[in-house]
Amino acid sequence: MRILLVEDDRKAAALLTRGLLEEGFVVDHAATIAEADEAAFVTTHDLIVLDGMLPDGDGVALCRTLRARGQQVPVLMLTARDALSDRVAGLNAGADDYLTKPFEFEELLARVRALLRRSEMTRPPVLQTEDLSLDPASQQVTRGGVLIDLTPKEFALLQALMRQPGAVVSRQRLAEQIWHGDALAIDNLIDAHISKLRRKVDVDGKRALIETVRGRGFRIRGSEDA
Repeated sequence: MRILLVEDDRKAAALLTRGLLEEGFVVDHAATIAEADEAAFVTTHDLIVLDGMLPDGDGVALCRTLRARGQQVPVLMLTARDALSDRVAGLNAGADDYLTKPFEFEELLARVRALLRRSEMTRPPVLQTEDLSLDPASQQVTRGGVLIDLTPKEFALLQALMRQPGAVVSRQRLAEQIWHGDALAIDNLIDAHISKLRRKVDVDGKRALIETVRGRGFRIRGSEDA
């Protein structure tokens, strides 16, 4: 099991890393939101242990970003703030559990193991359309067995389409789900991302799967479509 530990306190990070390594986990460490965001996108993790306050921002915001782009990796929030409003904010942002500092390592380990057990039971299914495959858990997309390198927004767009093969997904829905805004304000942005996504997915020699439905939105062609 691979864990991403996001903690800017070097001493605390070293102690937690050593403890988790001794329990048999592989541990990646990030000290800032920027480092954590890159690590979470580049590498597949089974769990993220996320400090609530980091030098370049709030851990809650990072958790919200991960969820917005479709990453369902379990998140255990760590924070020195124990107010109810802080705990609620973290959980509403998509955190799966919340641990207030100071804490005993044994409690953290128990919560980590509980989240990992729950994650295995609720692992999302791989989405498949013809030879195009998208794994929400590992964040990997392949076509014909060949790995496709997508940006976070491209991945989120493709996932939204593949969850409803053959159905039209409106621009408004994509705007709200991925950009959290009004489709009219980001219409050209949606088109630009769809165009880049199509160039990566609908490569030469493969049947075009991403279709623009004029005046309605976009869809992934179902297997029954000619």
